[in-house]
Amino acid sequence: MAVASRRNGHRIDIGSTESRWVAPDDEENSSEEGEDWSQGMSLDSEEEDDSEEQMLIRTSPQIDSLDVEALEIAEAKKDEFEDVSLTRHVVLTLQILGVVFGDVGTSPLYTFDVMFNKYPLTEKEDVLGALSLILYTLILIPLVKYTFVVFWANNDGQGGTFALYSLICRKSKAGLLPNQFPPDNHLSSFGLKVPSTELERSLKLKEYLENSLRIKWLLLMLVIFGTSMVIADGIVTPAISVMSAFNGLKVGMSGVEQGEVVMISVASLIILFSVQRFNTSKVGLAVGPALFIWFFSLGIIGIFNLSKYGIDVLKAFSPFYIYNFFKRNLSQAWMSLGGCLLCATGSEAMFADLCYFSVRSVQLTFVFLVLPCLVLGYLGQAAFLMENLTETEQVFFSSIPSGAFWPVFLIATIAALIASRAMITAIFSCLKQAIALGCFPRIKVIHTSRKFMGQIYIPVVNWFLLVSCVAFVATFGSIYEIGNAYGIAELGVMIMTTVLVTIVMILIWQTNIVLVLCFSTSFLGLELIFFSSVLGGVVDGSWVMLVFAALLFMIMYIWNYGRKLKYETEEKQKLSMDLMMELGCNLGTIRAPGIGLVYNELAKGIPGIFGHFLTTLPAVHSMIIFVCIKYVPVPVVPQTERFLFRRVCPKSYHMFRCIARYGYKDVRKEHHQVFQQLLIESLEKFIRREAHERSLESDEDAKRTYEKDVPSNILESPNGGMYSLSTPLLAGYNAIAQTHSEASTSFGEPRNKAVIYELQNLEPELSFIRKAKESGVVYLLGHGDIRARKDSWFIKKLVINYFYAFLRRNCRKSIASLSVPHTNLIQVGMTYMV
Repeated sequence: MAVASRRNGHRIDIGSTESRWVAPDDEENSSEEGEDWSQGMSLDSEEEDDSEEQMLIRTSPQIDSLDVEALEIAEAKKDEFEDVSLTRHVVLTLQILGVVFGDVGTSPLYTFDVMFNKYPLTEKEDVLGALSLILYTLILIPLVKYTFVVFWANNDGQGGTFALYSLICRKSKAGLLPNQFPPDNHLSSFGLKVPSTELERSLKLKEYLENSLRIKWLLLMLVIFGTSMVIADGIVTPAISVMSAFNGLKVGMSGVEQGEVVMISVASLIILFSVQRFNTSKVGLAVGPALFIWFFSLGIIGIFNLSKYGIDVLKAFSPFYIYNFFKRNLSQAWMSLGGCLLCATGSEAMFADLCYFSVRSVQLTFVFLVLPCLVLGYLGQAAFLMENLTETEQVFFSSIPSGAFWPVFLIATIAALIASRAMITAIFSCLKQAIALGCFPRIKVIHTSRKFMGQIYIPVVNWFLLVSCVAFVATFGSIYEIGNAYGIAELGVMIMTTVLVTIVMILIWQTNIVLVLCFSTSFLGLELIFFSSVLGGVVDGSWVMLVFAALLFMIMYIWNYGRKLKYETEEKQKLSMDLMMELGCNLGTIRAPGIGLVYNELAKGIPGIFGHFLTTLPAVHSMIIFVCIKYVPVPVVPQTERFLFRRVCPKSYHMFRCIARYGYKDVRKEHHQVFQQLLIESLEKFIRREAHERSLESDEDAKRTYEKDVPSNILESPNGGMYSLSTPLLAGYNAIAQTHSEASTSFGEPRNKAVIYELQNLEPELSFIRKAKESGVVYLLGHGDIRARKDSWFIKKLVINYFYAFLRRNCRKSIASLSVPHTNLIQVGMTYMV
């Protein structure tokens, strides 16, 4: 079978073969899991001697009983924005402006104010130096780094730090939870490629990530830290954007005081967070025209100021003025870097909001509309400052022509509210991914659009951000102290993104090492220089932001740590197959008619909680299905491909393992009857396929006999081809394949007998399933809890018994997303000592 998918405009073919580096004497060691009574088995390949010379060969993929259906997972759906009509392009542009570019678009409101806050402006050369810093920061960070590089590191359209992490986990077993299995690997298989230094480096990095527990922990810590900074950023962005907009009142009305500006800002923030729950696409379309007018106003005001005050500021495009700025005023220039960074704020929000639109549409909008307007806006403000060196407060509003002040003030206020909304939606997107990856407590997620599955609203987070943001504004009351905190939060996210994208470039893109080093050293060095500047203002109040980020970091770390311990303990306490065989097909109790769906988190094995059901309940159902809800690293899994099945124990037990797969954009809100119907239909499909596969067993037995005569340096692929380990590519393939093809045509008669036998046993089992369904379906939920052992360290007891237990008690219960009536529900609790 060959499966073709399309990612980011590039076609990727996952065929019946895969490439990997092996030693000449490498052997395939197959391990058979106790519960596998069906045709396919898991094959785990291990390299016995890493020191031996390796070569790239074409080998057959590792086959598992779940692989056939796993390969049918569709990749991201066809882009909704491929309609080429002019009307659709206009609507799309307005939506992108309203959702993605609000944050970076409002930076001209406060960038120059914060840059010149710490020292007086005395010379025109300082204006040119500051403007040159802004221009090259805009070019290097939002344009080069994010638009041209980071945007392509999206995970099937999903952006943000957790999207990068899930992409890395998708291409390697870098996750800490041991719930990955062969069907996941097929989503990340390397295609057949010519041996190269880049490919070898990629595979070595993949092996290093998979084998080093410390690196896995470090990678997760970086991602959690970056996400904490994103959430902290979501508190500062509304505060500084709204306050900087309402500061214009002090320019238009001389009697307005700072306290009144704070009160108006707080009222506006309450309204902003109250309307956050409405559909993102509808709101984006509604506010998109307002933001378009805002960018148009920036460009027009910039052109007006250039024509009025002169075009000498165009000299700032020369990087010489940056050098001259630092040479004349080293300490002042270094202190201004924190304010300069504010021109690039919103870059991470642009990346996180990619889930709503295509990469190409966001890139084109930024390059041809957003960036030119921003550059003109900054040029105009600098031209104004060149002639008004003392006007360093509310520079933007002071540079507006008097006749256009109030209309521009109105549109600036609307744009500031839009900018805040863009950052909030980015936080929702990041947290949705964190929940799916088990790094954040389960909370209620509301999908606000039936058409675009990535548009979500999280009530608890929304109101938490509102309270924090209002407290932040009321405490500081000035955009200057908030601006420094803003820089700390933004830089923390940028640094984590640079590190993760560097890993993506080596592991997935297999980029030339020179380009990788250029990217990582250039941007990481630049961001660390900016970070050194903003850290100088920590004593002014920015420490609050660091404390807040540390608190969020601890919540996510404790939750992930507790879930990992719980999963590992459940895996260790699985019921053995020997015990199940001793109990017999009646499981040591009475088998009542009906289907029992046993929910658990294990992807393999029989959960220990099932033993409690056997000892607690007077009877169990005639058919048992162990259901595991699992998120896979693709955006959407179609309902027709939702389930994977595997038989547990012999047929007479009527027990199955089911993996219910969801993408990180999927909505787990199916009605329980719809869920049951789809599950039963998929089970019947699996049984029919299994019968067909068993009918081929006679062929397989004959093939094994034939393989004994094949030299040990020959590998066979599923399509009948054979490849020599002594050659890195396909030399001699045709002759060997023809010989094997001729030898495999003499096994028709045993196959026909096997087909008849399997078909005779197929209908009784299907009939048994239908009768069990008619008797009713019951959901058996096991609530597993963990407690630290008495001999554990005090810190572990504190974390597990109190902090993690508190999070579990207050997070959203898993039953809430199942929509199961209480009459169809049985729950049993179990405590694990870890």
